[in-house]
Amino acid sequence: MCRFAMLPPAFVLIALLATVAPAAAQEPRALCPDRPGLGTPACTVEAGSMVFELGIGDWTRERDGTLHTDTVTAGEALLRVGLTPSTEVQVGWTALGRVRERDTVAGTAAGRTGTGDVTLALRRNLRNPDGSGFSLAVMPYASLPVGGRALGAGDWGAGLLIPASVDAGAVSLSLTPHVDAAVDANGDGRHLAYGTVAGAGFAASDAISIAAELSFVRDRDPAGHDSEWLAGLSAGWQPDDDSQWDIGANIGLNRASPDFQFYFGFARRF
Repeated sequence: MCRFAMLPPAFVLIALLATVAPAAAQEPRALCPDRPGLGTPACTVEAGSMVFELGIGDWTRERDGTLHTDTVTAGEALLRVGLTPSTEVQVGWTALGRVRERDTVAGTAAGRTGTGDVTLALRRNLRNPDGSGFSLAVMPYASLPVGGRALGAGDWGAGLLIPASVDAGAVSLSLTPHVDAAVDANGDGRHLAYGTVAGAGFAASDAISIAAELSFVRDRDPAGHDSEWLAGLSAGWQPDDDSQWDIGANIGLNRASPDFQFYFGFARRF
């Protein structure tokens, strides 16, 4: 005779729920990549999972008087690893970049190629780590000066982000205030920088999302204080539950900002 037949129905139900609950708890969350966009999401990667994000191509142009600077990067990688249901660690690095400076009056040009610095970060979600409803997180980070002259800052930097978002289904709102010990323009020492990114996201379909953002950064570099304003538009396409392709563009809104930036990339959960 089956042993379950000798147990009261309530015990049988509890035993069945006990076997089902762990499986339900291990159901993967909706994919929530950092890419694309200017801001940072409050969601975290679930424990035991990894998300690999890759900026396949990125082109930024900046004009300062007669000097035109083009920066092209490839292989901007970010690895996110879930440690607990609400905590993840991140490692970021840019594999290759080229900066070309051209003086339109003198007719001269110079270029340099290299790799980027390494960024380490810890994101701790304080409410709704899957990003649903109202979600809030804190994210300290540090950058290590391992990059070359082309992309490297020349010294270590650090900062704190406080990502927050409200997900109302087809529409979501986000805010990412931050404060930074940014590296000085001469690559020696640090200074205060702070700002925020505000954004609105829209679900065009089950697989396609679109976001519009506005970014402000106040940079108090000893060489000169600047305020940078950027507007961004990006889109993501998720062909399945564990991957996303993205594309985006940012436009500078004042003289202290880059003129434009175009980029595309990919994210995959393992």
